[in-house]
Amino acid sequence: MNLKDRKCLIAYFSRKGNNYVSGRIVDLPIGNTEVVAKMIQELTKGDMFHIEAVKSYPKDYTETTEVAQDELRVNARPELMNHVENMDSYDVIIIGYPNWWGTMPMPVFTFLEEYDFSGKIIVPFCTHEGSGLGHSERDIAKLCPKANVLKGLAIHGTAAGSAKTNISNWLDKMGIS
Repeated sequence: MNLKDRKCLIAYFSRKGNNYVSGRIVDLPIGNTEVVAKMIQELTKGDMFHIEAVKSYPKDYTETTEVAQDELRVNARPELMNHVENMDSYDVIIIGYPNWWGTMPMPVFTFLEEYDFSGKIIVPFCTHEGSGLGHSERDIAKLCPKANVLKGLAIHGTAAGSAKTNISNWLDKMGIS
């Protein structure tokens, strides 16, 4: 499948600051998912969109995990700060997120339910600390049943900054770069 000539949007949710990396809490100036999204943007020349909830997550990592778990348990749909004005103009949506509790953060669910992805190609990627994509690909397919969801890429958070070759190979395999 050759997608190089298709209009591409890189939509991502990322959390900077207090994060769990390689067994300890560290302060990240840029979230791992954003690091990867920027590499994808450089390789594809696609447009970028940052998925952000109106209500920020706590600064403390443990508190954030508790809020995220509560949101997942009640199937929350946090309100988003911004919206894509011209989603119809995109053919390929590369969507990125950290793996939170085995799937995507709930603002990504909000994003995916906000638009009609019928006939679009969705290409997921996630950053994680050992849990890979979890069941996020299945969740995306359920939320966007009329889209073509391609095989995602899971990048260990510790390796995000050095993942450009893996990302490039994955995009080439998908026919995107």
